[in-house]
Amino acid sequence: MAENSNGAPVPDEAAPDSPAGTPGPGTREFRMADLAREAGITVRTLRFYRERKLIPPPRREGRIAWYNEHHLARLRTIAGLLERGHTLGGIAELLSAFDTGRDVGELLGLEDTLVAPWSEETPVRLTPEELADHFKDDVTPENLSASLDIGYLAVDGDEFVHISRRLLDASTELVAGGVPLSAVLQAGREVRAHADALADLFISVIRTHVLSDVLDRAATGATVDPAELAHITRTVEKLRPISKGIVDAELSMAMDRRVRAELESWRRETEDGGGSGD
Repeated sequence: MAENSNGAPVPDEAAPDSPAGTPGPGTREFRMADLAREAGITVRTLRFYRERKLIPPPRREGRIAWYNEHHLARLRTIAGLLERGHTLGGIAELLSAFDTGRDVGELLGLEDTLVAPWSEETPVRLTPEELADHFKDDVTPENLSASLDIGYLAVDGDEFVHISRRLLDASTELVAGGVPLSAVLQAGREVRAHADALADLFISVIRTHVLSDVLDRAATGATVDPAELAHITRTVEKLRPISKGIVDAELSMAMDRRVRAELESWRRETEDGGGSGD
């Protein structure tokens, strides 16, 4: 329950918020408690942010308030700014730029650099027949549903669009080698989660050590020197191949360690089995 100025409880679902719009297909929605849990904050904090208009109003169905992934992203942005020492007043000023059609990148003059794709993946269009050629009998309703859910596949008219030629080729090779497509998709889902965690790590490093001072000044309305913007742009561009190289090197070494450990385990089991038969 929220509280009014006199400390009396007010039912949350009766709060006079205006609708935030009808969600698009596939958009996740949350009740207030679910959103707070996803964002790692308390319901009281969420109500406070809403009262301060740090997040937009929820969508309403009667007395039920529905929040979506946009609200969740906004809460995570607020948390990140608070961690760097911003006040709620400064955060409100910065977020107002979002709500008037600008974002942090536009404020800093870095939009083109920051939002340029880091990946070099090429989507592939496939007819249902071509998809079956890749995966044979593994093209089942369950696997199609999983592929759509992960985001590997999308439907465009009478065709499928696979998100990545490299991922499609890798999946095809694995299935041809005897790995069930369901196992490939489950592994892909887990790899996606680990990749998101790595991306969060790299973005945190960039935000803390490259953009921190600029973001702090932008939040107060200060002008950022064009020469500094140019330097940051060059730094971010250099970080693209560096981040990919780090992940490739660490994964390669991890695979070496894991393969050696598996071989050593297999060797010990073989020796133990041979000894028990004497």
